[in-house]
Amino acid sequence: MMKNASESRQSPAFYALMVALVIMSVGPIILMLTTSLKLNVDVMSDTSSLLFTPTLKNYETVLCDVLWYAPEHVDYCNPTFSRALGNSIFIALVSTAITLILGCMAAYALVRFKFMGRGAISLTTLMMRMVPPAVLLVPVFGIWTFSYGLDGTFTGIILVYVAMNLPFVIWILQSFIVQVPIQLEEAAKMDGANPLQIFFLVVLPVIKPGLAAAAIFTFRIAWNEFLLANALLDRNTRTVPVTIVNSLTEYDIDWGVIMATGMLLAIPPIIFTFIASKQIITGMTAGAVKG
Repeated sequence: MMKNASESRQSPAFYALMVALVIMSVGPIILMLTTSLKLNVDVMSDTSSLLFTPTLKNYETVLCDVLWYAPEHVDYCNPTFSRALGNSIFIALVSTAITLILGCMAAYALVRFKFMGRGAISLTTLMMRMVPPAVLLVPVFGIWTFSYGLDGTFTGIILVYVAMNLPFVIWILQSFIVQVPIQLEEAAKMDGANPLQIFFLVVLPVIKPGLAAAAIFTFRIAWNEFLLANALLDRNTRTVPVTIVNSLTEYDIDWGVIMATGMLLAIPPIIFTFIASKQIITGMTAGAVKG
């Protein structure tokens, strides 16, 4: 008993490593939150780094065009952030939905159907995900601008994000579809279900955890991506990451407003991840109590 108790104790180095990881993870968020609650004068002051009076003026400046009142300290209400936030939500949700629809169908075909070159196609999809977005910037910009005229449009950036995330979604969903018992599909076929009914009513409900995991990955990539969005979008269609970077100028940097924008930028993916994670937990729990 004494030996087991001593073996179960972790060394102090383990706890020190855990504390260091927590500080590295939470530290930037705390710094961003505290800076967003400071005026720009307090941010630049060395004496008020720890002791300061919190204020919501930075958030009022960012959200001035959607508030039900007019902030007194705002001389000119810039609607850039609210427009960019709407653009980001629309682009991320639409690209995620299209990617999941195409990805789950392609993954199901690669797993269940036997045809020549199936293994090569599966490996190629994974290799395509290894290509960094920076390599695609110049050819995509040229094709979208001079051939199809898709630069500055929602359609253009959504197609890019779908093409960029589709290989990974196909790869991750294949591992979930393989685990679906073929007997379920055969039983549904004997009951008179057609292939589409089998796919939507039998396979998809079983792989909900995989769909949720793929949705989290796809949404966060589309939400945080900057390089391609900065090159392909214009003033009216740009997303929040592009708006934040464009607000940094050589002569005027309002760190409080920028940090407030960053905090607001982090809220939608947190909510989306929380909702999708509940599907993962539900699927894992349902699988654990069967039988």
